[in-house]
Amino acid sequence: MRDSITTARQGIPSIALVTDAFWPQGDFVAAATGMPAVPRVRLPHPVAGSGEEAMTRVANDIAPQIIAILTGATSN
Repeated sequence: MRDSITTARQGIPSIALVTDAFWPQGDFVAAATGMPAVPRVRLPHPVAGSGEEAMTRVANDIAPQIIAILTGATSN
C-alpha cells in the first residue's frame, strides 16, 4: 500500500496488490495517508508459496483488472 501511495503521489500510475487477509489494513493505510481512493486489486491469501500454477492463475485473473484501471476503463 505505502509504495503504491508514494508512487501515486509522484504522478506515477500505480496499483496496490493486496491479499484478502490484508484488505482491511489497506483500507486503514489508504485513509490514514489521505489517499482512500488509491487503486487496489484484491488477491487471494496467501499468494506467496502457493506454487507456479496458482500464481499463473492469480496473474491471469488480475491482469484484466490492472489493465482496466491503468487505461481508465474502470475505477477501483
